Amino acid sequence: MFYLFDKIVFSMAAMRFLSAGIEFTAALLMLRFNNVETAFKINSVLALVGPTVLTIVTLLGLVGLAGKVSFPGMLSILLGVTLIFLGINKL
Repeated sequence: MFYLFDKIVFSMAAMRFLSAGIEFTAALLMLRFNNVETAFKINSVLALVGPTVLTIVTLLGLVGLAGKVSFPGMLSILLGVTLIFLGINKL
């Protein structure tokens, strides 16, 4: 018997699996190269992956909630994500 997942939920989970795979591969590469400078460079590339995945998964969630959440609710969610990005950036 097959269980059918919601397309949005499946896409969100797939993005998280992809992100986890990238993180795991990066950790293995750090161990493989066994060099602080190289590990630092690999970690720097990962700094791009995290926020990108967060944004994509959040947008997918918003698409899935589009008919269920009011417009002010959507704005609140978008404002919250924006504040997260503003909070982590050094301005």
